[in-house]
Amino acid sequence: MFSWGHKVTKEMEGEAEPAPVDDSLGYEPPAPVEPEPAPAQPAPAFEPVKVTSNHPRAAFDIDLGPDTSVSEGGSEPIEPIIIGPGGTFGQDPLQKAPPRAIVKPVVPDAVETAAEDFFAPAGSHAPAPVVNPTVPPAAPEAPAAAPTEPEQPEMPVFQTPTLPTTDEPVVPVRVSAENAVAMRSEPDEDGWISITSEPVEEKDLNTLVAAAMEKPAAGEQAAATAPAEEPEVVETFQYQYPSIELFEKSAEEGDPGAQDELKANAQKLVDTLESFGVRTRVLDISRGPSVTRYEVQPMAGVKISRITSLADDIALNLAVADVRMEAPIPGKPAVGIEVPNHKKTPVFIRSVFESQAFLRMTSPLGMALGKDIAGVAQVADLCKMPHLLIAGSTGSGKSVCVNSIIISILFRSSPEDVKLMLIDPKVVELAEYNGIPHLLMPVITEPKKAAGALSSAVQEMERRYHLFAENNVRDIKSFNKLAATDPMLEKMPYIAIIIDELADLMMVVGKDVEDSICRIAQKARAAGMHLIVATQRPSVDVITGLIKANIPSRIAFAVSSQVDSRTILDGAGAEKLLGQGDMLFMPVGAPKPVRIQGTFVRDEEISRVLDFIKQSATVQYDEAMIEAMEKHAIQDGKKGASSADADEETGSDPMLKQAVEVVIDAGQASTSLLQRRCKLGYARAARIMDEMEQKGIIGPYEGAKPRAVLISRQQWLEMQMNQPEE
Repeated sequence: MFSWGHKVTKEMEGEAEPAPVDDSLGYEPPAPVEPEPAPAQPAPAFEPVKVTSNHPRAAFDIDLGPDTSVSEGGSEPIEPIIIGPGGTFGQDPLQKAPPRAIVKPVVPDAVETAAEDFFAPAGSHAPAPVVNPTVPPAAPEAPAAAPTEPEQPEMPVFQTPTLPTTDEPVVPVRVSAENAVAMRSEPDEDGWISITSEPVEEKDLNTLVAAAMEKPAAGEQAAATAPAEEPEVVETFQYQYPSIELFEKSAEEGDPGAQDELKANAQKLVDTLESFGVRTRVLDISRGPSVTRYEVQPMAGVKISRITSLADDIALNLAVADVRMEAPIPGKPAVGIEVPNHKKTPVFIRSVFESQAFLRMTSPLGMALGKDIAGVAQVADLCKMPHLLIAGSTGSGKSVCVNSIIISILFRSSPEDVKLMLIDPKVVELAEYNGIPHLLMPVITEPKKAAGALSSAVQEMERRYHLFAENNVRDIKSFNKLAATDPMLEKMPYIAIIIDELADLMMVVGKDVEDSICRIAQKARAAGMHLIVATQRPSVDVITGLIKANIPSRIAFAVSSQVDSRTILDGAGAEKLLGQGDMLFMPVGAPKPVRIQGTFVRDEEISRVLDFIKQSATVQYDEAMIEAMEKHAIQDGKKGASSADADEETGSDPMLKQAVEVVIDAGQASTSLLQRRCKLGYARAARIMDEMEQKGIIGPYEGAKPRAVLISRQQWLEMQMNQPEE
């Protein structure tokens, strides 16, 4: 095994005798280069070492054995392979210096590298030069000073090639044919480069050293080019807000006879009052979607009570079912007489969405209510209410109002901003909202589970207040501002709890529901939790004094009696409403209610909006709240009977729920799987398999193959919500 190597020496000072060269080798050493006198420069960081005159002149050749000059037996000499300056196989060491290489002269006391070092892994730095071991180096005149790191050393200028040296072993470099073009040489058949005698372009040493110092190190360059490892990104969806084009435009149908009708009714109104000895004049007329208000100013000496006492006579002369009076109008010296229009104009929800009042709202819980008597869009902020009571008889528009409120929230707020808890004892009103990402849990239809859901909401309220106390904030708005700057905190969404029919809950679990509603209404405003309660029967046993005291904002639809109106509004007026969305809205702090024609949203519009949301987003229920709801529902359901007795009455196995969880997690179902996971016998596991097949949870029997699971975890949660409890 032979080794490749090279011997390099330099003449730093004085004259050196040329090395003896055998003419038979056919090699002519290069002519000595006379060094030019260098200008006076600062002392370098190292001392050059003098070489004695008996040291051989720098010879660039390849060592193929102990001696390259003559073979041992005196036979034919071995022809050396000529390489380029510096022994780097045709490369100029100053042009192809390794990154951050330190250029320094050859140290005379260097020791020859062992032969096996020449086969170090390719890619390492250039080796340190060695001297001829046969010629002992001369002792230096003075010991070399230890290298120091000056502030700005000026590099010396050398006339002879200077080798970049490192402390690593010599590495043979084998260049492929593809790289031959870059080295300006022609490759041989075996891929090695034949070095030619073409001169290599010389560059100033200071320029080369400065360029080498500016290049990054090999490790740094590799780190810069290698792609950085990106952290694992959790897949999230971007909520797509429903387009306004999903809603129908309002029909702009002008009534050509409306102006004449208004003038005729105003004259009839003045004549009727004049016939009873009440002198008045009409100040203004406001025509709304369903009602027209005539502002009548009484003359001096006329009591307002005389006008209000003539309400039935005015309705008779104007040929309408009923009139409602507002005496006096707040901020005006007039009495308002509201007369129904012969032709009503529905208020589509799109017209309110496009109004400036709704567009200027910034609250995530903004709601589109409708238009008032003057035709001005009316909106409300649930955060300022902070809870809302909606009451009205059947067919008055209460359920349409609830749907409009939900659609308004979905139209302007994402699931990160608002979460919904929907309770629908009537089963059919809100079931269509299952599957939207805003829901905390599936729509609740069972009264006992509704009580458990409200209890879990109270638990969530307490958790939020503890979190506020830990971070020294007072409400959800301050907490979300803090969470925007603190990566350790997560944004907290608002929660709207909507109960469509309170009367049914009060009949089944009245005490538990009332306590939870009162606690939420009293404390949950600062926690970002708001309550909307709707009911058809506004009696005192449904809307108790505690509930009324803690829900200040009310919406009253048409009711049958003045007593029901007083139960809702603490005053009369709702008994004279027209129905079909005609409402009285009394926000918190308002002295008198405002008459509004509520927005109308069609079932087709609701379906289009919900389909769009479900296609663009996935539902993610809050399993912690669902678990808390189930826990409270079980505790409330223990009315002296055990859960096993209830299971016997319904005919379901007590292990059915656990078995369904097992097969959904496994993605397949088999009797042996239930035996292992649930620790059941074969007969009971087989009965549970049959029951799951009857309920549509798993597929039919397919021989030795496991049965397929037909539902997802979210569908199973919805099935549990809608499952009646005995």
